[in-house]
Amino acid sequence: MRTAMNLSDALLEQARAHATATGRTVTSLVEEALRKLLAERTAIATATLIDLTTDGMPEGRLLIDITDRGALWAELDRT
Repeated sequence: MRTAMNLSDALLEQARAHATATGRTVTSLVEEALRKLLAERTAIATATLIDLTTDGMPEGRLLIDITDRGALWAELDRT
């Protein structure tokens, strides 16, 4: 499909130089860049979030008061 874009002169010159150096067309460079950008955005949108709970009861266990050495050592020995 044919389309028109407005690119800065500097960007277009860089693209042309890179295309020439790699034996490709500017069109193929633009296509590759768009594919990578869209794939990256899709990966970010579908990324799995990790639970970084810092208080409360993660996984059903109470957090330890690290100033209570006895409780801390007991938990360390348990795990």
